[in-house]
Amino acid sequence: MGALSFISTVPSVIPLIQSTPATAILPIHHSRTITCKVEADPENEFSSSRRHILHCFGATVGMELIGRSSSFIEVANAADLNQRRQRSEFQSKIKATLSIALKGNPDLLPSVLTLSLNDAVTYDKATNSGGPNGSIRISSEINRPENKGLSGALNLLEEVKKEVDSYSKGGPIAYADLIHFAAQSAVKSTFLAAAIRKCGGNEEKGALLYSAYGSSGQWGLFDREFGRSDAQKPDPEGRVPQWEKSSVKEMKDKFSSIGFGPRQLAVMSAFLGPDQSATEALLASDPEVLPWVQKYQRSRETVSQTDYEVDLITTLTKLCSFGQQINYEAYTYPVTRIDLGKLKL
Repeated sequence: MGALSFISTVPSVIPLIQSTPATAILPIHHSRTITCKVEADPENEFSSSRRHILHCFGATVGMELIGRSSSFIEVANAADLNQRRQRSEFQSKIKATLSIALKGNPDLLPSVLTLSLNDAVTYDKATNSGGPNGSIRISSEINRPENKGLSGALNLLEEVKKEVDSYSKGGPIAYADLIHFAAQSAVKSTFLAAAIRKCGGNEEKGALLYSAYGSSGQWGLFDREFGRSDAQKPDPEGRVPQWEKSSVKEMKDKFSSIGFGPRQLAVMSAFLGPDQSATEALLASDPEVLPWVQKYQRSRETVSQTDYEVDLITTLTKLCSFGQQINYEAYTYPVTRIDLGKLKL
């Protein structure tokens, strides 16, 4: 059984960045006239008239309040759209920076993937602690045996962070966001590299093939999970296996502890060490994991790789959200207002 490597021999990567400006159509409000018809009750004229008048008055006040509140809703919607636009533009810049950095260091792609995995699988469901919180950047954690060989990837991201922070208008980016966006960029670059190989190494044709057949999966959801907070101390020891020394059972047990099964273990094979082919050969020795290994190997041989790409994107998206409280206002900033009084016309 041959194993098709997901990350080996990555050629030049063309950054594919899509930015869709947010647009909105705000409702137009017209003035309203409320007419109340009051009919007298012959048996109790005063009581009936008063009741109807009060109902009419209440409706009038209610409509007026609704009309006034709509202006606040418009302001809130505009502010929300502005924040989403800022975050989207910031993400596009981050992805461009990461794409260039990873293209120049293809040998670090496996380490970037494992760095993301090891930062995230510290998650403990019982205590809702750990997870993709950037704690792996702390020296006492990155120097643990399970993180051996990942310092190069972390050093690369430290340089990326300096560049990102230099153009960020909403404050420095958290390592918790950067590490996992780097994993996303690494995955995308390997998907693109596979398309280029299918086109005989032609980058232009490969980019068109990936654009036409590549899966977007849950990347939209992944991008919304942006605004994590950095941990200020290392996560507890003993939560991350040494993948290269682990048995399949140990890997399955770890994945099970965070809510994943054999399917997710197989699709994440590229994250479990520098040699994906060797990892898949080991995983294939387990009867529960074998069918999934074979499924994804067959999928990678197709033009679209749909099954493989969709499942990997879905798994990575879930992995990178464990235990995180997302601040959806992170990296946003107030727009400078123009003082029209100072303009000289």
